[in-house]
Amino acid sequence: MRSIIIASTSTVFGGKPLDYLLDELKIHFKDSDDILFIPYARPGGISHNEYTEKIKKPFKSIGKKVKGIHEFKDPIEAIKQAKGIYVGGGNTFVLVSELYRNKCLNAIKEAINNGTPYLGTSAGSNICGLTMNTTNDMPIVYPPSFKTLGFVPFNINPHYLDPIIGSKHMGETRETRIKEFHQFNTQPVIGLREGSYLEIKGKDIVLKGSLKARIFEYEKEPYEIETNTSLNNFK
Repeated sequence: MRSIIIASTSTVFGGKPLDYLLDELKIHFKDSDDILFIPYARPGGISHNEYTEKIKKPFKSIGKKVKGIHEFKDPIEAIKQAKGIYVGGGNTFVLVSELYRNKCLNAIKEAINNGTPYLGTSAGSNICGLTMNTTNDMPIVYPPSFKTLGFVPFNINPHYLDPIIGSKHMGETRETRIKEFHQFNTQPVIGLREGSYLEIKGKDIVLKGSLKARIFEYEKEPYEIETNTSLNNFK
């Protein structure tokens, strides 16, 4: 059975990495003492080793060991043998480029569909949608394709921000950008606010966390859904 957590972010409001998710991760990875970490997104341009070392700390606090995929000679085999997989945040263009370069996308999809528990945050959550086209990141590299894992039948916008009333900022809001996306694409988009996540068990998709999510459907007005709402209607 598929077991997936798609989280908007790893760190909420100045907290420590993954601290708001640790209780949930104890359950999510209960049968996985060793976690395969995929650091390809490289937030801030840090190295794979630096990123992996940062991630080891929160997982150590719940009794889990972490090893980066870059430490294995064969990344595809590492994915096949993994007992749990975590894809971290950073730049989605870099992440997707590296996943394609190392031929990892299909291997990840197969592993998760066969029951390996998956955690994705930020860029690692963005790739769970049908495409990466609703990322917030700069296109600093050019991946072979924008098509991603398709664990859910919609796109995801992590770190979704609401317009600030009275702001003098002249740039586009997230809502404006997603409306632009829908001029050329028809799949729904889920705006995940910080601290919110989607939990997938088998075929069931449920919004979790303390905040609502904003839903954008093609040729419809955006609307809000409450936490613990099922998203199975998008199937």
